[in-house]
Amino acid sequence: MVKFGTDGWRAIIGDTFTFENVRKVAYAHAMVLEEQGKNRVIIGYDHRFMSEAFALEVYRVFRTLGFYALLTNKACTTPMVSYAVKYMNFDNGVMITASHNPPEYNGYKIKDSFGGSATPDFIARVEERLKEVRDIKPEKYEPEYINIWGEYMRGVKSHINMELLSHKELLLVHDAMYGSSAGTYEHVLSGSKATVHAIRSYRDPLFGGHAPEPVEKHLHILMQKVKALGADLGIANDGDGDRIALVDEKGDFVNSQLIYALLLYHLLKNKGLKDGIVVKTVSTTYLADRICKDEGVELREVAVGFKNINELILKEKVIFGGEESGGYGIVHFLPERDGLFSGLMILELLLLIDKPLSEVIRELFKRYGEAHYKRIDLHAQEDKKQKLRELMSNPPERLGNYKVVRVNTLDGLKLVFEGDGWLLMRASGTEPLIRVYAEMPSQREVEEVLSKALELLD
Repeated sequence: MVKFGTDGWRAIIGDTFTFENVRKVAYAHAMVLEEQGKNRVIIGYDHRFMSEAFALEVYRVFRTLGFYALLTNKACTTPMVSYAVKYMNFDNGVMITASHNPPEYNGYKIKDSFGGSATPDFIARVEERLKEVRDIKPEKYEPEYINIWGEYMRGVKSHINMELLSHKELLLVHDAMYGSSAGTYEHVLSGSKATVHAIRSYRDPLFGGHAPEPVEKHLHILMQKVKALGADLGIANDGDGDRIALVDEKGDFVNSQLIYALLLYHLLKNKGLKDGIVVKTVSTTYLADRICKDEGVELREVAVGFKNINELILKEKVIFGGEESGGYGIVHFLPERDGLFSGLMILELLLLIDKPLSEVIRELFKRYGEAHYKRIDLHAQEDKKQKLRELMSNPPERLGNYKVVRVNTLDGLKLVFEGDGWLLMRASGTEPLIRVYAEMPSQREVEEVLSKALELLD
C-alpha cells in the first residue's frame, strides 16, 4: 500500500518501493498536475540504492504522458530540487530519496510550485488519484539532463554574507554521511578564508550500515574529528541534505532544538528579519517562544512535518519555520528545509559574534533560560499505540513531580509543565515508531520525565 507520510512516500526497496509502484505514484502525480494545467517537472535523486534508476523511470512516465520533464545530471540534494522549482521555471519537482530513513528505504518527495514540500491538500489529491491508476508502461525516452548545482550555489552565495566569511580563518569539518550534500560546503566556501575538511563524502548506499540521520549516536566520527583537528565547528547533513546537526569546537554534540534557537536568534536579532511570523512544530523547543516574545514576533505551532509549516507559508508572511528533526526553512531564501543554507547561517552567526559555539550557547541560556532535550524512539507495537490513544483521550494531570498546565493533542499527546518544560508522545509519520520527546530546564529532569513517560506507555 502506498501512503504518504510527513514528507513524501517512503517504503522498503523491493517490498513496496518497486518500479511498478513508483510508476503508479508518478502517474497519479501527473494526473493532479494535469488538472491544474501544469506541465514542467524536474526530477532529482540522491545517493540511495538505485535512486537514479527510479528517477529515470519517473522521468519516462512524465514524458510518456506529454509533460516537459528534465532529469538532474547527477545526484543532488532535496533543497536543490526545491530551488529549481522556485527559481528555474518548473511547475513541480520530484526528489527520489528516503531522506534520513535506513538504507533499505527509498522514497518519492513532491515539491510544489512555490518551492517547498507539497501541501497536505496536494498530497491528498495524489493519493485519491492513486486509487484509479493501473500500471503504466512508459516509452523508453532517452533522458534529457539539467545541471542545477551551479544555479543553486549562486543563489546560496547571493543570500550569504560572503565578505564576513572571508574575514577570518576558520576550520569546518563537514560530514555528508555518505549522502548527496557531499562537496556543497567546499563549493560555496571556495575563495573564502574557511577551510573545509570533508568526511564520509563519497557514495555508499548502505550509509556505513545505519540510517543517514544526523543524530548523536551516528556522529561520533564527526565529534572525534572536530576534536582531533582542533576545528571550529562540525556540520553534518542527512542523506538528502535538507537537515543539519552541529558539533561545537570541543567536539560536543549540539542538539537540534538549540540549532533552531540559534538560527531564530540570528535571523531576528542580527539580521533584523521581524516582518512576519515564526513557525515551529509541536516537538520544537520552548526557547523559540521566549526569543519571539523578547523580539516582539508572533509564534505559531503546527503538527510535525514541514508540509504543515508550508501551509502557513502559503497563507501568511513567514520569516522562519523549523522542526525538532533538524530541518529549518529560512523563507527569504527558500520555503524549504536546507541543511547547507542553515549551516552557513550558523557560520555567519559565529563570525559576527566572534565567539566559539559553546560560548554562544551559554549566552543564549543565560538570556533565555536553560533548555535540555532528549528523544527516544520505540518500535510501534500495537499495545503501545493503543496505550497512547488511551492517554490522548484521558491525559494525566501530573507526571511524577511535574504538574501538567496544558495539554496539546495536535499531533500525539503533548504535556506542558510549569516552567515551559514538556513531554510529547506521537507516532512517527515516516517510520514504524513511537517517538517520545522531552525538554526541561535540566538534563536530570529530562531523564525523570522520559522515565515516567515510558512507564505510562508500558
